[in-house]
Amino acid sequence: QVQLQESEGGSVQSGGSLRLSCAGSGYTYRSYCMAWFRQTPGKEREGVAGFHNAPKITYAKSVEGRFTLSQDNARKMLYLQMNDLKPEDTAMYYCAVTPSDWFRRNCLQIEYKFWGQGIQVTVSS
Repeated sequence: QVQLQESEGGSVQSGGSLRLSCAGSGYTYRSYCMAWFRQTPGKEREGVAGFHNAPKITYAKSVEGRFTLSQDNARKMLYLQMNDLKPEDTAMYYCAVTPSDWFRRNCLQIEYKFWGQGIQVTVSS
């Protein structure tokens, strides 16, 4: 059974930093994507950063230069270091994982099979 557990969200003032962690279990894929998405009420879910084990990392333009994705394959961990946070980064953040074609490496442009419960990030101005 695939499980994803997010942790380390929280609240911070504008310009501050937070790190998100996602612990995965119950899967072994030769080729996969693992990513962070975010969503606010009334808006569509947005891809933030994705990792393909080729390896390749993809970022949304809105977070490039501020967020850094890292991954520990052996422990099935995915991390998102978020710096210079802005109020518009406020959202529920979700971790997701899915098996993926080896040659489809933009992990923000595919459908995901498994999702975590989500964790809140709040940035105040």
